[in-house]
Amino acid sequence: MTSSTSRDRDLRSQLDTLTTEAFRPELADVDRLPTLEIARLMNAEDATVAGAVAAQVPAIAAAIDAIAERMARGGRLVYAGAGTAGRLGVLDASECPPTFNTDPARVVGLIAGGPDAMVTSVEGAEDSPELAESDLAALGLTTDDTVVGVSASGRTPYAVGAVAYARGRGALTVGLSCNRDSALAAAAEHGIEVVVGPEFLTGSTRLKAGTAQKLVLNMLSTITMIRLGKTYGNLMVDVRASNEKLRARSRRIVAQVTGAGDEDVERALAATDGEVKHAILVLLAGVDGPTAARLLDEADGHLRAALAAAGS
Repeated sequence: MTSSTSRDRDLRSQLDTLTTEAFRPELADVDRLPTLEIARLMNAEDATVAGAVAAQVPAIAAAIDAIAERMARGGRLVYAGAGTAGRLGVLDASECPPTFNTDPARVVGLIAGGPDAMVTSVEGAEDSPELAESDLAALGLTTDDTVVGVSASGRTPYAVGAVAYARGRGALTVGLSCNRDSALAAAAEHGIEVVVGPEFLTGSTRLKAGTAQKLVLNMLSTITMIRLGKTYGNLMVDVRASNEKLRARSRRIVAQVTGAGDEDVERALAATDGEVKHAILVLLAGVDGPTAARLLDEADGHLRAALAAAGS
């Protein structure tokens, strides 16, 4: 038996144990059904994902508290995955700067094979833990950083390798997978295993598993940013107004929080270079732009704390 044949047999044996790879015999004739019925079946499958995520909420919350603690000290949040999992990490990371005004270097998405892998399959990239180590080494990990390995199967060498490398350097590690007792969860300090069951199309983990991963990544980044003071209530007061829609949203948020009229909102935003939190502080505390900036800096960016300090 050749070594490649042996590896192939070992891999097939591993896949046979994964619920995400299991065959659904009741769907064997799905291609013969009317389109409306297929759509209803898929929708019913998707409706089960939120419940699977709910079962992991305590583990998700524990990971978020640990991530926020490190990011408050200046650490970074790094996602690492291959294929769909990697793309979802890159997507979540790329949306943090416009949503929360974060430095693009603070939330980073790594995908096996690099940027080209976002749109094209890179042969063998997901099978290389060494590639993950190289990608993370280039970032110069510190003990304040967090690495989240993302893999539907929970066995992808790139994701497992990323977590193992990061943990060995003292970074916080989180493993997000969609199978129980995964190698990824075992390698990480915080294991999150959202078991969504067999896919509608056998082994197509861009479906329920991908949806589950997207939901969890939404929670990791959004709630971490809430903990870091990037919101005021459920308003995105750190939004970066990089286009007309976001500029309109900025004006609307300032008006919602302060109750100020359009002209006052515009003056406050002009006095603070468009910074929403600063403008709110100018209007509610009656301070000028530089004072608002100082109060927010002293409050580590938390608007409620800055408002309290201004009123004391």
